[in-house]
Amino acid sequence: MLKPPFAPEVEHFYANVIDENARLSSSADGRLELLRTQELLRRHLPAPPARVLDVGGGTGVHARWLVADGYDVELIDPVARHVEQAAEVCAASLGDARQLAAPDSTYDVVQVLGPLYHLPDAKDRQEALSEARRVVKPGGLVAAAAINRYASLFEHVTYAHLHTDRLRDSIASILRTAVYDGKRGFTLAYFHRAEELAMELRGAGLVDVHVYGIEGPAWSALKAVEQQSGAEPSDDLFNSVLTAARLAEPYPELLAASSHLLAVGRAPEM
Repeated sequence: MLKPPFAPEVEHFYANVIDENARLSSSADGRLELLRTQELLRRHLPAPPARVLDVGGGTGVHARWLVADGYDVELIDPVARHVEQAAEVCAASLGDARQLAAPDSTYDVVQVLGPLYHLPDAKDRQEALSEARRVVKPGGLVAAAAINRYASLFEHVTYAHLHTDRLRDSIASILRTAVYDGKRGFTLAYFHRAEELAMELRGAGLVDVHVYGIEGPAWSALKAVEQQSGAEPSDDLFNSVLTAARLAEPYPELLAASSHLLAVGRAPEM
């Protein structure tokens, strides 16, 4: 049975409002997110030319470097605009994370680096992760990204407007409910806590689950410089923030300060 359509406001946002192809290159915190995602995934990926399914892979930003590393990448995404752009990088097609077309045990790696952002219903998130678990081979890697529950709190301080009634109430609602309604700026979104993300991967049958803070605890310093001065953060500041992210990894209490979370787990061996 086909799943209900992907939320129309999310499809509209990515098709008509934002250029997802530029998101990880147009700002310092975006570049930090890309660099850290690469280095974290490379610790866990099998050697190329392993088969990778990039679920909700957008325009192919991650597929591009995976292909360059020698991986055999296929991408699916629910946004036609993304699929058209990603097709220049790898095999790409329309698809839904909650209902993958691939047979069981097909891929060495399944990465779900976007879908959980926009599935506020826990049942939908569990279906997406269970589908990733289904199509990955025994012992294969599943990697899933999430927006941190507290990211909006740190981000909107950098815009220097968190103290206004509208923003304060909006962010308070996200902190309380974990959901943003998508009425202004961003679109419909779900915000995870680290322990919740780990629990969802384990609930899908994955083992050896680890959660990382992608940008680490100091990422908002980069955004504050850009927002308040309009200047590019210095290399020294960028490298200090990057170092903070790496130093924070052994300390789970610091996960709450990262903008995004990356969870990795493996399908049990037969």
